Amino acid sequence: MATNNNKTPNDFEITVMSSPRPPPPLEAASSPAETESTSSTTTATRRSSVSSPGGASSSSSSRPASTAPPRGIPETAMYSDFLSPFKRHFPWMVPGFVVANIVLFVITMYENNCPQTSATGCLGAKFLGRFSFLPLKDNPLLGPSSPALDKMGALTVAKVVTQHQVWRLLTCIWLHGGVFHLLANMLSLLFIGIRLEQEFGFVRIGFLYVLSGFGGSLTSALFIQEGISVGASGALFGLLGAMLSELFTNWTIYANKLAALLTLIVIISINLAVGILPKVDNFAHIGGFLSGFLLGFVLLIRPQFGWISQKKAPPGYMINCVKSKHKPYQYVFWVISLILLIAGYTVGLILLLRGGNLNNHCSWCRYLSCVPTPWWNCKAQQLYCQSSQMGSQLNMTCTSNGKSKAYTMPGDKQFDLQQLCAQLCS
Repeated sequence: MATNNNKTPNDFEITVMSSPRPPPPLEAASSPAETESTSSTTTATRRSSVSSPGGASSSSSSRPASTAPPRGIPETAMYSDFLSPFKRHFPWMVPGFVVANIVLFVITMYENNCPQTSATGCLGAKFLGRFSFLPLKDNPLLGPSSPALDKMGALTVAKVVTQHQVWRLLTCIWLHGGVFHLLANMLSLLFIGIRLEQEFGFVRIGFLYVLSGFGGSLTSALFIQEGISVGASGALFGLLGAMLSELFTNWTIYANKLAALLTLIVIISINLAVGILPKVDNFAHIGGFLSGFLLGFVLLIRPQFGWISQKKAPPGYMINCVKSKHKPYQYVFWVISLILLIAGYTVGLILLLRGGNLNNHCSWCRYLSCVPTPWWNCKAQQLYCQSSQMGSQLNMTCTSNGKSKAYTMPGDKQFDLQQLCAQLCS
């Protein structure tokens, strides 16, 4: 995976202007030759060629013994600014995002209150109480029910369109469907996000994460308009997309370009391929990836090494002048990406709020999220049940398969009838 650890500066020429040596004390005797040598000014020229970890050669001419570094600059720090010109940031925001996701999951489980809402029992009810999980046959991810997630702000397209609850496009990226879902996403966030925050800081990575998640939610809502959607996968794919565009826009400062590019392409391809499985919202993945890819050109642009070197050059050093902070192609990528982002978000929101469904304009796009095979079916099953209640007894019949079952419903409990219908028809 590409990181900036492989970056090496371009060769640059440094001219060292050394200060004359101080004259000897008055009481010390010195020969005319010594006096002449001590009062001279020595100029040395060094060409530094830094090798990459990939194995490029490294060579530099040694500095003459009579040449001293400028006053006040330690010998070991003479070239530190040139070899590591980019500031390293302390990563605190990404761990904070992880904590926020975990806290919201705990709150969701509290609101779920499985013992009071499930007629089919709960996992760990004896030890966890209202924090217990739904049975695995109802939620294999080990988590809450759909109504609890909807109450917490899950993406429900009908409510976004009819009630204009656009905020659900953002709140859904902080919710998760279960422990396994939360664990997988948070490990990925730590693995990818901490390195990016160290390189670019919390402001740029924070905007990148949130806007990518919004783009993923928007894409999902335009193609999948039934059920609910939660998870940080769209934002995580945005980080992967930004890493790819960062490699392109800062291409000249990478050492092992092709190796980094191939690694990223393989990782992204594998993760997108997993999205063709059923019950996985691959449209959120694709939308988040495209958003992050464009945002990377805007937020993760790096200045040229030569420009940084001349800004950080210590007193007494002269470096070849670089007038432009960025290369021309970086400005082109920046402008095009910003225009596409603004246009995409604006058009997408207008279409969504008008109730648009992009499946009506793209008949094959549904295969991007689920590919039907003999082992699974991609069609969403419509569940219909007929129910009647006499006292504390609820009789329910699934119209799809004809199954019937009677449930005992104590008066102090409020059961999720949709969940009972889904279990009966499964």
